[in-house]
Amino acid sequence: MVDRLANRVAIVTGAGQGIGGGIARVLGGEGAKILIADINEKSGGETASRISKAGGIAEFVRADLSKQADAQKVAETALDRFGRIDILCQNVGIFPVLAFDDMTEEVWDRVMNVNLKSAFFIIKACIPQMQKQRYGRIVVTSSITGPRVAAAGLSHYGASKGGLNGLIKGIAYEEAKYNITVNGIEPGSVLTEGTVQAHEALKKKAVSLIPLGRLATPEEIGTVALFLASDDSQYITGQTIIVDGGQTIVEWDMEA
Repeated sequence: MVDRLANRVAIVTGAGQGIGGGIARVLGGEGAKILIADINEKSGGETASRISKAGGIAEFVRADLSKQADAQKVAETALDRFGRIDILCQNVGIFPVLAFDDMTEEVWDRVMNVNLKSAFFIIKACIPQMQKQRYGRIVVTSSITGPRVAAAGLSHYGASKGGLNGLIKGIAYEEAKYNITVNGIEPGSVLTEGTVQAHEALKKKAVSLIPLGRLATPEEIGTVALFLASDDSQYITGQTIIVDGGQTIVEWDMEA
């Protein structure tokens, strides 16, 4: 533990598992006090417990961040328990695979509500305290899918992530005067619980598209979040960092 985030308070949403869990563990290992916000009480509690057992400080609050009242509850809980909100890492997201021709308004709205509107709600809830402190680091988990590349069955997901990138830039511009930075991470394929359960042929295909030859771990995404959440990135705002093992750099492979 290096304690790069000593005395900082971080809210990490969607941290019950996957990328959010990796980010929470990395930030907790660097001294931040972590509030885990997740709709899944069991997995969210397990992430908080794992950080605490490793010597960090972490608590859990159940929240459905597609609801504004729940987002406000998360911000209020952080203030009640820790007295500050220095860092917000927004990771909530779903990706139900469905061909565009079969997509319904209900499915579209659900993806937008969970992936995009939840970011609006939780950032809106945390900004007043950050303004008061004149300090804040907001890190949003976007994706290469949408902003950089397309994937069959994920047009709704890609649209939501493209929207997040626009939101990042807009908020970064407006909040800079309060010493609040807003940046994003665009992960490629990550070894999450969902990936582990995927068919072996699908995982092999995913790896074949990555020059570095493997999927990222959630903690590797977490180290980028750590950089953006720390004062090492204090002059960076309104940007996104692609973390994909080179997945988006290849046009075609002459050796294939």
